[in-house]
Amino acid sequence: MADILTPALGESVSEATVARWTKKPGEAVKKDELLVELETDKVSLEVVAPADGVLESVAAGEGDTVVPGTVLGVVAEGGKASAKPAQSAAAPAGEAQPEPQKGKAPPSSGPVPDTSAPAAGGVEVTTPAMGESVAEGVVGKWTKKAGDAVKKDEVLVEIETDKVAVEVAAPSDGVLSEILAAEGAAVTPGQVLARIGGAAAGAAAAPKAAPAPAAAPAPAAAAPSAMPLAPSVARIAAETGLDTSKVTGTGKDGRITKGDALAALETRAAAPAPAAAPAAPRALHEREERVKMTRLRQTIARRLKEAQNTAAMLTTFNEVDMTAVMALRSQYKDVFEKRHGVKLGFMSFFTKAVVAALKDIPDVNAEIDGQDVIYKNHYDIGVAVGTDKGLVVPVVRDADAKNLAEIEKTIGDLGKRARSGQLGIDDMQGGTFTITNGGIYGSLMSTPILNAPQSGILGMHAIKERAMVINGKIEIRPMMYLALSYDHRIVDGAGAVTFLVKVKEAIEDPQRLLLEL
Repeated sequence: MADILTPALGESVSEATVARWTKKPGEAVKKDELLVELETDKVSLEVVAPADGVLESVAAGEGDTVVPGTVLGVVAEGGKASAKPAQSAAAPAGEAQPEPQKGKAPPSSGPVPDTSAPAAGGVEVTTPAMGESVAEGVVGKWTKKAGDAVKKDEVLVEIETDKVAVEVAAPSDGVLSEILAAEGAAVTPGQVLARIGGAAAGAAAAPKAAPAPAAAPAPAAAAPSAMPLAPSVARIAAETGLDTSKVTGTGKDGRITKGDALAALETRAAAPAPAAAPAAPRALHEREERVKMTRLRQTIARRLKEAQNTAAMLTTFNEVDMTAVMALRSQYKDVFEKRHGVKLGFMSFFTKAVVAALKDIPDVNAEIDGQDVIYKNHYDIGVAVGTDKGLVVPVVRDADAKNLAEIEKTIGDLGKRARSGQLGIDDMQGGTFTITNGGIYGSLMSTPILNAPQSGILGMHAIKERAMVINGKIEIRPMMYLALSYDHRIVDGAGAVTFLVKVKEAIEDPQRLLLEL
């Protein structure tokens, strides 16, 4: 017997909720196969089978609350677990074949080439590694069907995780003889998704096209040679109406990449739109599309709603004159980039200003844990990053000990890894305060939602020139609205307003940051 135990849940996380079991008692399991998903207020965790065998019992049902070390279920080792692989291993030899075929052994029957391909030395298409701390993905749309010819490095399917989408390409030329993981199925790294038959299977398909005497089928035969669209490109084309036949691919063998599709959309948006004829009424099923939320989007939605339901959230606003920072940046940006190898942006100034304000108003850097308040003596600043899969918040560790160049390099690296899906759970845990910049998207003002269990989040917005009264005279100044959302259970209004004023003063007089005033 092997117990399935609740793992450690991360820093400051004391309990989790059982979200979903993938197996039922009595079903066979394999070692390291995903059995149950746990959800915490920070992240979803996956618990795998400790050994081969049979899931004998489930001790914690879906919806139950568990703590680290709690027994979730029991796996009975050996016996039945080993019997199932033995049957599947014997199938290619002939014993299992008559069972599904009901005596249809002749090689001319349709399913026979599929089952014979593995025995003839078929190549397995397996789930690749999906990034650090990513243990499971979901199979997206297959670009080929069983029996279709495939070419080496041709994209066959896209695996979606809560962090990134991974394209799986054909490892060799041949025929897709068998698909083992259907669209929507959960898969783990190394799991076999499909099998590709060798040249014999490809040759068997050729005579079917040969009997056609007419000239018309000839162009149709050339269609499979065209590179199929990657799932991410196909999705963009479906959603935007992009004509991919007019897009020049820069990928391998002229394949259209996601970047090519996005660049084509930008070009199309810049071109004047032709007068469109009135659109004909569409059928009801064409007016709507139901798409399952990604895991990342589900996690974001759940956590934001939990923050609203838990915290006494309030937002205070102020505005900051960006003249001094913009002048300083303009004066030294070239020298700064040459010296440090990174561009000088606004985020490093705001990060330093936030750290200085947190030191003066420690309540904003604290969090509530039950009946206690935990005051943080470290300053790990989360920086919200928008990706094509959703918003993530990687953390700049020990921001108080970093200079402007180090902060810019850290933010740049985290942003790049966030957009490529290479962030680990550790990169997004343990933050004490968060900064989000809606201004890069054109937002003039907003009320950001807390990143629980933190007690404060600063929202930056677009810089707009406005008429301001300076020493009795009206001048045009570059102004930005700032918003501080805070948990009123721990941060008083006076503390929140003072915090925001200190950030404003530091940005309007950046020398204060250098002198630590």
